[in-house]
Amino acid sequence: MNLRGGGFGGSMAAMKLVATCARGTEGAVRGELAALGMRHLRGARGAVTFEGRVDDGMRACLWSRTAMRILAPLAAFPCPDAAALYAGVRTVDWTEWLTVKTTLAVDATGTAPGLTHTGFVALKVKDGVVDSLRDALGGRPDVDVKDPDVRIVLHLARGQAELSLDLSGTPLYRRGYRTSVQEAPLKETLAASMLALGEAAHDRPFLDLLCGSGTLAIEQALAARRMAPGLRRAFGFQRWPRYRGEWQSAWDRMKEEARVAVLPRAPAPIRASDRSAEAVDAAQRNARAAGVEADLELTVAEARAAEPFGEGGTICTNPPYGERIGGQPLQLAGFYRGLGETFRRFHGWSVLVLSGNPLLERNLGMRPEWSHRLWNGPLEVNLIRCRAP
Repeated sequence: MNLRGGGFGGSMAAMKLVATCARGTEGAVRGELAALGMRHLRGARGAVTFEGRVDDGMRACLWSRTAMRILAPLAAFPCPDAAALYAGVRTVDWTEWLTVKTTLAVDATGTAPGLTHTGFVALKVKDGVVDSLRDALGGRPDVDVKDPDVRIVLHLARGQAELSLDLSGTPLYRRGYRTSVQEAPLKETLAASMLALGEAAHDRPFLDLLCGSGTLAIEQALAARRMAPGLRRAFGFQRWPRYRGEWQSAWDRMKEEARVAVLPRAPAPIRASDRSAEAVDAAQRNARAAGVEADLELTVAEARAAEPFGEGGTICTNPPYGERIGGQPLQLAGFYRGLGETFRRFHGWSVLVLSGNPLLERNLGMRPEWSHRLWNGPLEVNLIRCRAP
């Protein structure tokens, strides 16, 4: 049995950390963590593992644009049944992480033989944790599934259980700026992954001509200005009993360094438009909440009306997959052909499109340089990159 993920007992001790992510975005997460100086990076389905200290996990929470959560594994053990799960949970010294006054919640993912109901699995983990604390401290902490002080994550796979603490708290895609949401919004982390995988340049013009609530343009502005995506929000580790003291000092230093790193303005124009005035108004409010309103030029316009500006920029957009414009194949094919005609006016520009309908690639009239499979929630989609002739 492997306890405490390689030494999570002190902030200077090396440990295994895990960045979870949407499937297909592992490469973006790995590149981002490498740029942050993380070591021993290894990709897996929907996750990237790395080694670091507690402050490295905090830094990943602050700076990661593409990961969903940052986890710190505490224990891994064989889990053939519910009894083994309960026993494995009780081997962890939970007094290091919780008190009788600390609220907790348990998230369970994956399955094992006889352990296929995540609600039951989470309940067994909770029982093991609170029973251990009752024996050690004489009291049991409360469960708060909506807003816990400490979130515990259990993952089951191939007869093994892995217990982790969630440093993130709420998922990392919740930057805190999305005050207005349009239909079928793109998660902030997926938008940032599209930009990273497609190598959208920060010093060249940028355009989203189907912007919805503005997520792609806002994420481009945040990255271009070197604004840490976690600078305006709180994280789970800040509510752990061990946070006060050394961890808090390290966190305060990181945030101050992040503030100093911010550029006063985006180095190149960032434009976004949508035919819906309501969508553009939502994008304006979100950009204001993100602190990048002055970096974006937002307009109400049809996609086909877009005209080039500057040289050699990036168009990045997430066209509707069908439902919002009727869903009829002939209508969709015509819509996608019109998009292709617009893209081709932007000579020399890079075009990044999230394709959720095979009709798009057949009717765009542009040969992709490459295509990368992603998952937008439960939907399998393709990120394609073309070059306007």
